[in-house]
Amino acid sequence: MEKFPPVTPVDDLKALIIDNQGLVHDVVSNALKDAGILRVDSAFNAFHAIRLCDENVYDIVMIAFNVSSDKDGFHLFEELKHYQHITDKTTVVFLSAETSQALVNCIVELQPDDFWVKPLDKKRVTQRFQYLLNIRRKLHKLLCCLQNHDYSSAIYYAERQLTDKTVSEFHPRLKRIIGESYLALRDYNKAEAYFHDLLKQYDHAWIHIGLARALLRQHKMEEAESLLEDLLARDDTRFMTYDLLAQYYIEKEQFDKAYEQMREASKLAPRNIERNKRVWDLARLNHDKLGQLLAVQNMAKYAKNSIHDSPELTLNVLRTTVDVATSANGAEAEKLVKKVETDLIEFERQQGLDKELADQRAVLQARLLCLKNDKKSAEAIMKTKRPDTDGLSMEDNLDKMKAFHELGMREHCLSMLEKLHRQIAGDTFTSQVVDEYLKQESIERKEINFTTRELKEMAAVNYKENRFGPAYQNLKQALTLSPDNKQIALSLLKIMVQLNKKEPLNDAQIETAVKAAVLLSDDYLGPAQAAKRDEYVAQMNIAAQIQEKMTVSENLLS
Repeated sequence: MEKFPPVTPVDDLKALIIDNQGLVHDVVSNALKDAGILRVDSAFNAFHAIRLCDENVYDIVMIAFNVSSDKDGFHLFEELKHYQHITDKTTVVFLSAETSQALVNCIVELQPDDFWVKPLDKKRVTQRFQYLLNIRRKLHKLLCCLQNHDYSSAIYYAERQLTDKTVSEFHPRLKRIIGESYLALRDYNKAEAYFHDLLKQYDHAWIHIGLARALLRQHKMEEAESLLEDLLARDDTRFMTYDLLAQYYIEKEQFDKAYEQMREASKLAPRNIERNKRVWDLARLNHDKLGQLLAVQNMAKYAKNSIHDSPELTLNVLRTTVDVATSANGAEAEKLVKKVETDLIEFERQQGLDKELADQRAVLQARLLCLKNDKKSAEAIMKTKRPDTDGLSMEDNLDKMKAFHELGMREHCLSMLEKLHRQIAGDTFTSQVVDEYLKQESIERKEINFTTRELKEMAAVNYKENRFGPAYQNLKQALTLSPDNKQIALSLLKIMVQLNKKEPLNDAQIETAVKAAVLLSDDYLGPAQAAKRDEYVAQMNIAAQIQEKMTVSENLLS
């Protein structure tokens, strides 16, 4: 028979209150003492809280959102969980005077035992403590099973306690644990049936989410559609539903749809660094450079003073800004280059430069020199670099690969791509998204030898000299690298009108023209651009093909 550690007596429980307001400490500590908990520590900032957790094991932790200027409560909560100062057996209460939906969504993701809105009422606090301590005592064996990831035993103990009328007030929580345990065991068929039965009794958000997860894991999208529509309409389930859909589309390799869902989820719960990382990866895969920049800027913003904060994160913002500059026009590219140069000086001032950071900075400097058309100086830097990936992060290596490519050092570039495939092997999300991105990069770097900006400049020269065929190839490649760039699409149609005058377009060219015209079919086009689009479409007589393409796309989306 399985043995469990004994339940800790109430007077042996140890509590930690983390808040920057003395009044909160007074109210909560008095309520804890009324409940029989006498061992109470107080921390007025995150630094002190972490030091106390390093020295003690706490059974109860109270965390305020506004802890102090050194770290917000969300990141402190996340850090305490990461270092196992908070476990499944710890009773956690989150405190906040703010109740915005974005903050609530972020807190829900961390799954505290309770969320109290300040100002606190002593009588109410005492009642809630008694409630939480009862849960702790009654569910002791069950919580031990969850702590050990023994989900089969967790289901057994939860089902036993469901027959105990003295714990009827905890039944909804027990039922949730059973459903989530089925999902953790990957018994999706049983989970589906279980959540279906629960919906006959309750309308809790977690039941709907659990059912949706079970259906999507079995690829039952048709059965899940109406449920998903309802969940997206609810404030308490919307962002979790976006997460579910993103994962579903990733598994189906529909990365454009996964990107849309992940972006929406990130807007609703912006502090989640891992989700922003996924948005960043999906934006990269979908050639959305501005989306990449926004995601990595969010990561840097919300990671500040957290366990995710690092010099490399700041460096990644600079690298992504350079990526945007490679497809921008002359004036915009120049503005971005100046910003990176200024930010790089500040980065060096704050971080200093050890050998590793100095190497990474040199690669970034080479890319900046390429953008400034000083390829000779850039080559002098990159000729000292080898196409090795050892000891560097994926982002370090990607940046080096791009520098080699932008200088026409194709053998080094392709060698690094091959090594990068091996470097990221084994990571679940990366194997689904980043590996796909690397495959895409391998194809494009072999076939396309220039950046988007260089291809646009070459196309302009070729068009001016009436070399419409080469200009077409330049812009076709540019659109491959930047598939959402409407200016490139419009210029491509302009060139194809000239090609069509000399000789009727072939099937492949018509397909390219239709693709460009469909990109230009949304409502965000300016009047002048819309007029030009309509003029080019009429001259090439491809309106029917465009309508057919749009109808097919709409059917796929629905």
